[in-house]
Amino acid sequence: MDQQNTLSKSDPILLTGCAGFIGHHTAAHLIAQGHRVVGLDNCNNYYDPKIKHKNLELLRGMKGDFSCEIGDIRDTALVSRMFKTHKPATVIHLAAMAGVRASIDDPTLYTDVNVTGTMNILNQAVLHDAQHVVFASTSAVYGNTTTIPFTEDDIGIMPVSPYGASKLATEHLGSCWNYVHGINTTALRFFTVYGPRGRPDMMMLHLLNSILTGNEVPYHNGGEMYRDWTYIADIVDGIVRAAARPDGFQVYNLGRGEPVRLGDVVEMLRALTDRSPNLRPIPMPKVDIFKTHADISRARTHLGYAPSVSVTEGLEAIVEWFCREHPEIKTKAS
Repeated sequence: MDQQNTLSKSDPILLTGCAGFIGHHTAAHLIAQGHRVVGLDNCNNYYDPKIKHKNLELLRGMKGDFSCEIGDIRDTALVSRMFKTHKPATVIHLAAMAGVRASIDDPTLYTDVNVTGTMNILNQAVLHDAQHVVFASTSAVYGNTTTIPFTEDDIGIMPVSPYGASKLATEHLGSCWNYVHGINTTALRFFTVYGPRGRPDMMMLHLLNSILTGNEVPYHNGGEMYRDWTYIADIVDGIVRAAARPDGFQVYNLGRGEPVRLGDVVEMLRALTDRSPNLRPIPMPKVDIFKTHADISRARTHLGYAPSVSVTEGLEAIVEWFCREHPEIKTKAS
């Protein structure tokens, strides 16, 4: 059942984390579709803020209606003013502290931003009569579950990182706010998103940067780990479809549904670039998961979600983008 995009173009969409990887791709899609997008991002230094400001310049250069405030989702006065001024009916809440391994070093920050910040967004959405809050969760909530593929109905999930725990907490908040206040809330569990203009801390960008610079990149478990690599365009499609379908409280996996071995991804990158990254084998960190594999049947049925970009096609696209950014790389194609 293919659900059509029923997002109203007369009401602005509040999009938090609009300068980030997934956020700016989502904003660009919505702007191109004629939506008015009101963004919020604090452009923090988790990675080089210049990358985020470059993403914002891309959005501001588009033909369409886009504005952005630089600020923190925990700032109640700021968030309240944005709701009061713009009166969004739909909120796409993507702002968060990301990264499984980094969350070990500062669990307090991750809990504060991800949980307190999300609670602030939900509170203000209720106070200002928003109808639907769609927010980012993660495959990290599944921890070391033995139920493969990962299904939203798995009631025994136990995250193994502060990041995963913080995101599972936001899902519980979304459920509570729906039950108590009646606002529609939708949690989207993203699986290993990759694509052009990705976060530099992501594995795919680590590998490409190693190909460019020769710098070492940690290679966990000798490449013997599997990820449900999901191309950014498919994730954006899932986000927009979910935003167009307010339906109480819902949780959806957004992945491709086909785990691929990390070692095979490395070999595909070698074939595409005719170069090898400088790999430094290390054990898999305790907070990592050996395999992620999304059961996407619920999103297919309820949202019409149908990821169309294969890992081969996605790698070709990200290599093409990376080589445009770094023309000093000579590939087989060139």
